[in-house]
Amino acid sequence: MQLPPCTRSDRTPTDGGYALLLVLCLSAVGFMALAAALDWCMTNATLNERSNTYNSTVAAAEAATEKVIANVGQDFQSQGESLVWANLSNYRGQIPLPGETPDWARYRFSDAAGNLNRTYVQRLAAASYVPLQSQYAGIYGLASTYRVVSNARYLGGSGAPVQAGVRQDIQLASIPVFQFAIFYSLDLEINPGPTMAVTGRVHGNANINMQPVNTLTFLSHVTAAGSLIQNKHTNDPTVRSLASSAVVFLGEHDANVGSLTLPIGTNNSPEAVRAILEPPALSENPDSPIGRQRFYNKTDLVVLVSNGAVRVTSGLLNNFGTSIPSNQFGLFLNTNSSFFNKREGRMILTTDLDVAQLKLWSETNQLLRPILGERDLRSIFIGDYRTQSGSTESGVRVRNGQTLPSLGLTVATPNPLYVLGNYNAPAAHLGTTNTSLTRPAALVGDSISVLSSAWSDANSTLSLASRTAADTTVNAALLAGIVPSSGSFYSGGVENLPRFLENWSGRKLAYNGSMVVMFLSRLAVAPWGGSDVYNPPNRQWTFDLNFMDVTKLPPGTPEVRALVRAQWTALRAGTVD
Repeated sequence: MQLPPCTRSDRTPTDGGYALLLVLCLSAVGFMALAAALDWCMTNATLNERSNTYNSTVAAAEAATEKVIANVGQDFQSQGESLVWANLSNYRGQIPLPGETPDWARYRFSDAAGNLNRTYVQRLAAASYVPLQSQYAGIYGLASTYRVVSNARYLGGSGAPVQAGVRQDIQLASIPVFQFAIFYSLDLEINPGPTMAVTGRVHGNANINMQPVNTLTFLSHVTAAGSLIQNKHTNDPTVRSLASSAVVFLGEHDANVGSLTLPIGTNNSPEAVRAILEPPALSENPDSPIGRQRFYNKTDLVVLVSNGAVRVTSGLLNNFGTSIPSNQFGLFLNTNSSFFNKREGRMILTTDLDVAQLKLWSETNQLLRPILGERDLRSIFIGDYRTQSGSTESGVRVRNGQTLPSLGLTVATPNPLYVLGNYNAPAAHLGTTNTSLTRPAALVGDSISVLSSAWSDANSTLSLASRTAADTTVNAALLAGIVPSSGSFYSGGVENLPRFLENWSGRKLAYNGSMVVMFLSRLAVAPWGGSDVYNPPNRQWTFDLNFMDVTKLPPGTPEVRALVRAQWTALRAGTVD
């Protein structure tokens, strides 16, 4: 059956209205969605703009704090915290200026109290020995804490003003240099042949070069103002057969950190720093930056040896005003010893210090003890300035030093320094890393050589086979110069900082202390190496943990200065906490 065709009369009158209504509804929804999308885009753009403006305002506030911190650091390095404290009002008036860059005109700076064109600077804690923060965590220093806060307001844009605050806490720290197992102001090279472990902190004010033949392990943190380079120095000509994965860091290892400088004045070059070994000029103020760092001014007893004369006096404590007669200083000083140094190729005419006799004299004399408040002597400066020929050199040697005076002993000299036999090594602890019975000790000189307890002056000119060492223990911080790699010879590296003149094969040097290099040797300048000079010892070397206790540091320990960044925080404007 054929169906009839569909005609318009078969549709209801309301169908067209429904369709129109549906179209209108869908259009309305579309317009609403479009409006919402446009509003979202506008809101998102506004939020992004305000976020970017806020971030740039935070950066401006940080720049204001950085300007103050840069000036604080410069003053602290040159004159210490006393200058920082005196300049607090000047720092508070420092802000970024449009004359430095036009961008700063877009911001208005204030301190946390709302004072325009000011920066908040306040000391939170006066100087005391406290743990340091940031990259020097684990080190103690004589540190004061300062807070620097800046608020910045962006002057452009629309809507509510954008404001931000930044707070930085810093420590101004003087750090005893012997708290480092190894500290170098120069490029530090460490390329040992046998396996070696460094047990304390390591810092270099330049680069640290490492190319060990066997595994070199750093058990604590390593920092360098330059780079950490797992390769030899460019001036090191030595070709080594290397082990895989030769350098192992068990602590943090950071490059490009701030330098730790000795505060001797505006010129802190290694050449200038070496002046701490020399007596001052008569016109020099002992309270000047370099004057405060000279060992000559720090010591209890001063010995000056010249051609045909020996002068021994008290130290700066009473303006060197007490002379010690020869019948007393002759008990512990001898200027008639000599031996041959194979490395230097010279006879060394020495001033010998008998530490055991010095200890006895210190306990009983009535000349120096009253000046020292009836305490034992704890430091001595010896300068041997006798005129020598090209084949002879002056030196200073310490001997019989197994037991030190009760408060410890620092021996400082501008000459090459030699330590003969066990030093600061109680009999019960010979050959060990146990330093519970030792006393604070430092040996400071142009260079430092260890002569074993078997050393014989009479054999010093003979071949290496006739200069056989014996096991020896030395417990003391070492501060000495080096002869750097030159392109034709290797410096010898940290592993050869203490120099040797004997056949140590199969013998042990137990060393506990801290190794510090701040300058180049000026007198003992022969290069490392030479087949008839020495064979190396079995090195049992550790950092002396006693030095982490400020009461157990060697007398006259130098302190390097550092501005340590403690905390950085973005703040709500108008607050300091």
